Amino acid sequence: MILKSIPGEFLRYKKLAEGAIAQVPDNELARVVGDDNNSIQVIACHISGNLKSRFTDFLTSDGEKLWRNRDGEFEERALTKAQLLNVWEEGWQVLLEALSELSDADLDTDVSIRGQALSVVEALHRSLAHLSYHVGQIVLMARITAGSDWQTLSIARDKSGEYNSNPTRERPPGQS
Repeated sequence: MILKSIPGEFLRYKKLAEGAIAQVPDNELARVVGDDNNSIQVIACHISGNLKSRFTDFLTSDGEKLWRNRDGEFEERALTKAQLLNVWEEGWQVLLEALSELSDADLDTDVSIRGQALSVVEALHRSLAHLSYHVGQIVLMARITAGSDWQTLSIARDKSGEYNSNPTRERPPGQS
């Protein structure tokens, strides 16, 4: 049951972040809101790097790969939205391929992240929590950037009753 629901939950957050990024002009993707914070671009690159590292050879190697340059993920760079989405998609492809190869028999298998043993279930929950944390940051920064032009990605303010009469987003894409 867990393996059936996990990919959809990851995809729900992917769609949420992409909906937010779509509302941000290219020249605002590197905008930093406040002191010592990260831009949407940096967070998206960090998510991609994290997914590639954690899910490459997921069952057989440590999730913190020697080839990963985590600190480099936090460096500002000049990327267009198309370039950023290409980097973003690289991480997602690694994740989705790894998830497609898992079976229920793998759930209690231990994997390691930075030398610490976690069951596959724990590692998946940890990754999903990490992703949702950063997607929330992306959405907030996109909303600040878009201002009054923001198009809500969830239930609009004062529209809960209307939504509850026809709840269309209660299950991730592809699940009924």
